[in-house]
Amino acid sequence: MIRVLAFFLCVFSGTLATAQQEVIYHVVTRSFFDSNNDGIGDLKGVQQKLDYLQELGITTLSLAPIYQSEFYHNLYAADLEKIDPKYGTFKEYRDLIQEVHRRKMKLYQEIDLQFVSTKHLWFTDSFKNTKSIYSGYIYYTDVKNETPYLLPEIITYKNTKEQVVALNLKNAKVAAHVNKALKYWTDPNGDGNFYDGVDGFTLHNMTDKLDNSGKMGNLLKDFWNSLFTNLKKTNPKLQLLAQPANANSFGKELYAKAGADRVLAVKLRDAIVSFDKAKISKAADSTFLHLAADKFPVVYIENEDTGRFASATGMDAGKMRAGAALNLLMGGVPCVYYGQELGMKGEYLKGETDGNRIPVQQAFEWYADDNGPGMALWYKETGPWWDNRSMKPNDGISLEEEQKDLNSLWNYYKQLIHLKKMQPSLALGTYEEVRSDSDMIFSFTRTYKGEKMLIMINLSGTRQFTMLGVYDELRLDRLKLMLGAANIAFPRGGKGIELPPYAVQVWRFLP
Repeated sequence: MIRVLAFFLCVFSGTLATAQQEVIYHVVTRSFFDSNNDGIGDLKGVQQKLDYLQELGITTLSLAPIYQSEFYHNLYAADLEKIDPKYGTFKEYRDLIQEVHRRKMKLYQEIDLQFVSTKHLWFTDSFKNTKSIYSGYIYYTDVKNETPYLLPEIITYKNTKEQVVALNLKNAKVAAHVNKALKYWTDPNGDGNFYDGVDGFTLHNMTDKLDNSGKMGNLLKDFWNSLFTNLKKTNPKLQLLAQPANANSFGKELYAKAGADRVLAVKLRDAIVSFDKAKISKAADSTFLHLAADKFPVVYIENEDTGRFASATGMDAGKMRAGAALNLLMGGVPCVYYGQELGMKGEYLKGETDGNRIPVQQAFEWYADDNGPGMALWYKETGPWWDNRSMKPNDGISLEEEQKDLNSLWNYYKQLIHLKKMQPSLALGTYEEVRSDSDMIFSFTRTYKGEKMLIMINLSGTRQFTMLGVYDELRLDRLKLMLGAANIAFPRGGKGIELPPYAVQVWRFLP
């Protein structure tokens, strides 16, 4: 029997959800809900939709970058301590986070600390000026401050040209300033009461070295670990999530060297999207195996750096449900990208313009006709990104349509999330792959304190039969169906099973 083990420790933190019981919702504020009719989603709009998120079963919001920036996606900040005024005021941000905490939810911020906009004061003051007090803050490759380490020029969706520059993360003053900025967001008024502070950060594209010169290497230990250690001194419960810059990383170096609490499971995501059982099995092994009890992978199937799951080749309703089950039931901390629960579509395009990110950051579809109060259509009439938008009126993909349909994808996500939260083994349990003779049926158990759940997922669009070699007998009188078709039987002495296309079956073993 192939066993893939990952142990999860239940660590309660006051009345807030434990790590394993969390379900993260990744929100692009600009595209979520517009509270003031200017076409741009905002922080007040997010606050107005907290009822919706709680109805879905979400425990934690993860905000895509909201810092002041020349870029619409706000990834490269011009000021790490200021909110982009398009999203609202600091008071509106504080109102949001206090309401989140009043509801016993959490809020994380996403941030990139390796690159800043060339509009940032540190660059504008130090470029070609070695006497600047910020001279050592930017990573220059020459002594005259004339050759900064730049990413390739970016053409914005508004057809302007912008660049981003690397910070000198080896500079102690930079490290101190970054620590000060993140400490500010952790405890804005410095009173040691974190009701108005973030519960965690997602660090975008974390890497151990910025280039191959050797000058900006060993960053996980020298910069990130030091930063994380200092932030934990401010709030020991702060959660630090790492997104690997290396697409082939399983994150072990980010846990061990940097001290990250969680790492986005990039390779597992790629495996899930492939619907290849062997790849999923191998990636799950590398993602979950040998983790310390307080380390958790973040399991996801889409975000702003990938195409929408619903737009993957060969996608259909059944496949989207199977993907949702893999996202939410395997283990770790599941993360749902805004609109994923509706099956929103959009493909990440390649090219020099940042407008090619817009297809995966389109407005959340609240209404059947894609019009109505709060629609964040900030990209309206912007050319190809508007003309070729994937959102279509009355196509069955909207909250208005799907809430009414008990068989909708939205209702399926809601069902999965609530099942996960109600069953301790699905929230806290050990993951163990179950061997079968089918290349198309992926099976695993989740076990916690004597409660065991069996999950079986058909990864194909055809009926599949498999023999299970794990248990001496799988009898219906020993299993309670928690999710799936009620007419599934175990023939051949209880060791075989036939599943419909993309079926998801969840059973709880009876004592």
